[in-house]
Amino acid sequence: MGTLANSMRAAVFAAAFGLYPQIVLADAKPDIAALKAGPITIDAVLIRDFARAEMAGAASASAPNPIIGKLTFRGGLVLTSPSPNFGGWSGLVVGNDAKSLLAISDSGVWMTGKIVYDGTHPAGIADARLGPLLNRDGRPIGRERDSEAIALESGTLAQGSVLIAFERKHRIDRYDWSSQGLVAGRSTVPLPAEARRMRPNAGLEAMTVMRGGPFKGSVIAFSERFYDRDRNHTGWLWAPQGPATMHLKNIGDFDITDISSLDDGTLFVLERRFRWTEGVKMRLRRISPDELKPGRVIEGETLIEADLTSEIDNMEGLSVTRLETGEVLVMMLSDDNFNHILQRTLLLQFTVNDRGQAKARPQD
Repeated sequence: MGTLANSMRAAVFAAAFGLYPQIVLADAKPDIAALKAGPITIDAVLIRDFARAEMAGAASASAPNPIIGKLTFRGGLVLTSPSPNFGGWSGLVVGNDAKSLLAISDSGVWMTGKIVYDGTHPAGIADARLGPLLNRDGRPIGRERDSEAIALESGTLAQGSVLIAFERKHRIDRYDWSSQGLVAGRSTVPLPAEARRMRPNAGLEAMTVMRGGPFKGSVIAFSERFYDRDRNHTGWLWAPQGPATMHLKNIGDFDITDISSLDDGTLFVLERRFRWTEGVKMRLRRISPDELKPGRVIEGETLIEADLTSEIDNMEGLSVTRLETGEVLVMMLSDDNFNHILQRTLLLQFTVNDRGQAKARPQD
């Protein structure tokens, strides 16, 4: 009972002091009006055990168990930087090499880097660069900069096209991407009429471009908190004939924070929940290609659900890729709301424990 009581006290303390992004104890977002793209330094502290040693007891540190739910924990990093623009990371894309990454902040900033490994464990971020999202006139994006999700539409993380979803002024904008950064948005994905009913701070939070399956190449996006009459989550799939409404079953009133697709058409959904009595929770669901159909309420299966007894924070960015071994690698990134004292930027890695989904990577 002592460990449980300590866990609950720690969760309540963390919640009360601003772990949830809509409790306004976070620092103000930095002004990016004069920000120029350039290199930054990122420091990393290794997370070797997904269970918090101080929460779960000393046994956790001496005998870590990497298997959680249907995932295996590969390792994680606590990331910090002297750059005042480092933080608020809400969207994540990781390349097929599992090293190159592109992240966006809800302050209207992008970041690139290379994940450095010690064997299979992430050990740091090298060659990091950071810069502002630009308007079509080439200037840093202004008041409408609440960027929440990013997806690679075509090409690679060396050069290609990406989509970025924004809330408050709800939209999905298309950007050209190169080694120089995100070049001014050149077009917009038309939103369905019902999307106008989303609340300003609960809009398009999760988005991906399907990498395989029957909807390969289609955009899927979900609101953070936009319910149907049965209180299920609402999203849209942009089919050739236009956007079709989709619904994800609401299990326990978690909010959707990101989605990512695999080359076989599987969709992964990252969710978050806050309660004053329990702090923050995180959940990851997997939806098979057969279940992913417009017009039905999809549910999927839960791969992991974690609370503050584990090494989580406000997990908002998700990227899923297939390793050369065929294993499915899941990466998550947290949004610290620029509350650097009470929250953390975490990069977590897991592999999926499913031999049926493991297969050789398709050749390009």
